[in-house]
Amino acid sequence: MQSMVFALLAAFLAVLAMGPFVIEKLRRLNFGATERNYGLETHNKKTGTPIMGGIMILAALAVAALVFSPAQTRWSLMLPAVLFALGFGGIGFLDDFIKAVRKRPEGLSAKQKIALQVLLSLAAALFCYFSPYVGSKIYIPFTDIQWDLGIWYIPFAVFTIVATTNSVNLMDGVDGLLSTVTMIVMVALGLVALFAQSAGVDAQAAGAMSVLCAATAGACLGFLRFNAYPARVFMGDTGSFGLGGAYVMASLLLRQPLLILVMGVMYVAESLSDILQILSIKYRHRRLLRMAPLHHHFEMSGVSERKIVLLFALITIAACAVGLLSTTL
Repeated sequence: MQSMVFALLAAFLAVLAMGPFVIEKLRRLNFGATERNYGLETHNKKTGTPIMGGIMILAALAVAALVFSPAQTRWSLMLPAVLFALGFGGIGFLDDFIKAVRKRPEGLSAKQKIALQVLLSLAAALFCYFSPYVGSKIYIPFTDIQWDLGIWYIPFAVFTIVATTNSVNLMDGVDGLLSTVTMIVMVALGLVALFAQSAGVDAQAAGAMSVLCAATAGACLGFLRFNAYPARVFMGDTGSFGLGGAYVMASLLLRQPLLILVMGVMYVAESLSDILQILSIKYRHRRLLRMAPLHHHFEMSGVSERKIVLLFALITIAACAVGLLSTTL
């Protein structure tokens, strides 16, 4: 517990300290957002706001997680988890760099992103599969069943990683939204890890992941100082892919990937809204929502950004409470 608190505070303070310097540096480099015309007039004023602020989040969570990680799993478990999170952040950084420097709002093409994500996800899945801390078993929420997927764990993990990181990325469209939701989810997942450690269930992995979750939550909390409405900086794909990577790696290493469907319900809702919108337009030739993903539908309906953040946060808190209950029954 003490390590979790120290990791959270260290990451929080690190982002607060880095914020003014990094934001000013991004402004001087002219790394500003180039908003595409989606029909949201309120987003026009965000053009020029510095992006790539996610580098603060990733730097803070990486250092805090490694410093306060249990010594026995620092290099065998925490370091790989952090490196995979940074790897996904690196894909996002490349995307942001193209947007900011080349002034191409679309960034990397969808095929390029997916190809890079699948390769990195495959490496992460293989690491988990062969790790003595993980293997091929996952927990089934609300039961004490451990489901052994065998060799099928690898494609399952690849799909889970790609789907989760992209779902998390989709949520980054309203000031403070992704930071707030991810902070809540990571605190809850950290508590799952803490309960598991206290109960002696996968204690070594749980001890390490509780620290990673706390460090990520602290970094998100610190980032909210600069990203809450009206945002002074955006995390960009650097931050959103990195946070998705940290979240899904912690879930996999805790052998709780199915909890993503519960605690990460708003990530799932964002992704489903996007998929259903595409299918509706393709087969019904009409929109299901005013605009996808879901948070943009609310914006188009006249709901303020602050209210959207509050709504998503409240639903996430309730979902996380259910998720916590599912692991303690």
